[in-house]
Amino acid sequence: MTVGVAGDLLVLGTFKYAGFFAANLNALFSTGIVVNILLPVGISFYTFTQIAFLVDAYRGNVARYALPHYALFVTYFPHLIAGPILHHRDMIPQFESERSKRPDPHLILCGLIIFAIGLFRRPASPTASSRWSRRPSAPNYPSFDQAWIGALAYTFQLYFDFSGYSDMAIGISLMFGIFLPLNFNSPYKATSIIDFWRRWHMTLSQFLRDYLYIPLGGNRHGRVLRYLNLMITMLLGGLWHGAAWTFVVWGVLHGAYLCVNHAWSNYGPVVPPRFARMANAAAFALTFVSVVVAWVFFRADSISSATFVLSRMADPTNIVFGRGEMANAMFIAVYAAIAWLAPNTQEIMGYDHKNRIVGESLNGWLRRPGFLYAAATVLAFGVLGISQHSEFIYFRF
Repeated sequence: MTVGVAGDLLVLGTFKYAGFFAANLNALFSTGIVVNILLPVGISFYTFTQIAFLVDAYRGNVARYALPHYALFVTYFPHLIAGPILHHRDMIPQFESERSKRPDPHLILCGLIIFAIGLFRRPASPTASSRWSRRPSAPNYPSFDQAWIGALAYTFQLYFDFSGYSDMAIGISLMFGIFLPLNFNSPYKATSIIDFWRRWHMTLSQFLRDYLYIPLGGNRHGRVLRYLNLMITMLLGGLWHGAAWTFVVWGVLHGAYLCVNHAWSNYGPVVPPRFARMANAAAFALTFVSVVVAWVFFRADSISSATFVLSRMADPTNIVFGRGEMANAMFIAVYAAIAWLAPNTQEIMGYDHKNRIVGESLNGWLRRPGFLYAAATVLAFGVLGISQHSEFIYFRF
């Protein structure tokens, strides 16, 4: 197991982090090391997939699988660009099942509808805000309102990008009769950072918990070590997203958020029932603002750029709010309403990964021409949006 895991990490480190280490060596020792290595598509995802398999095999938690099924499990294409991180106990039994080897018209139709929704969400929603999402990391001088518009635009752009791809991956897989695990569940509706990480990149959270946080000791050795384990886990989780110090800071911030959240849960006052609604609203607002602040580091090209933008976001004395800012603020308000108030795709379609059920409550609607025409229209708009080049943000991870 040690050799296998070390080999996987060596390959991942070489392709993804060699340039990062070379750049830091150059900065420290004024060397001239140049590393240009093309990053294979999906390497972060199938590396973690194989590490989980090796660890479980060492623990004796792996059944005997045929080599073709294992190869399909590792290379299953719908998840390679932006997840989810697959687990052998969930996926290989589906590949072995006779049910998945026969076309299922119901699953094909549901998969096509979910794919259409995801395809529509990506080009239709974030495009209008993409130019503003680039502003926070640009070397200019945004005003208070411009800095917040840029940060919020990127926050919702990332939301729709990830949710759109998650829908598309689930939809494509359903057409083949395979249920993928949920990776995204309306994270901006969270009322705490703990809740946020139960909704955002859910399979990564589960992997970090099962194969890093718990092996480090989890919460079994007292609260101090628990907080240390949380910080280590989130720091490495941040570095997993990208080879840059900004991702490390992003991970450290979320580790600190989680520590504060757990400490408040353990030592904070009990909220009286009559103030519960107000407390939930305050928790929701604080969680969202904390996430937005962390996204500034996630998006920025450098730590200095991120801190500069945050300083502008904290300076309300410099406000422009002209016609352009008003228009973009209205777009962001629409995106926020969709993110906070609208049901997500799995709620609309009744997608139940655990029980392998989808669209049961919509059976009558699925056979109505009007519903099919609406789905076809959504798919058409999504296909038309492909003409506007917009790569997946998570493609680089």
